[in-house]
Amino acid sequence: MRIRFGAFVLDRSARQLRRNDEPRGLKPKAFELLAFLLRHPGQVFSREQLLSEVWGYDFAGETRTVDVHVHWLRREIEPDPGSPALLQTVRGVGYVLRR
Repeated sequence: MRIRFGAFVLDRSARQLRRNDEPRGLKPKAFELLAFLLRHPGQVFSREQLLSEVWGYDFAGETRTVDVHVHWLRREIEPDPGSPALLQTVRGVGYVLRR
């Protein structure tokens, strides 16, 4: 299954993100996080919800793990990671992917 957004194509079958047909390197959980958010564009998720959906209920880590993966994703998909337009923080709630 392929999901197109902007100059990117996320190929879930090949587990690959491409920008303008060039492969981008994503860590496995960052890929899964992006795939999850792309299946739910515009929906706001708390860190806890993302941990549950992407990492699974038995994940023993902290919610900061989500922040780190969001940071990595922004470096790959945002024109200006310091001022994100696609993967945005909703203050006091969590994150949302705008398409």
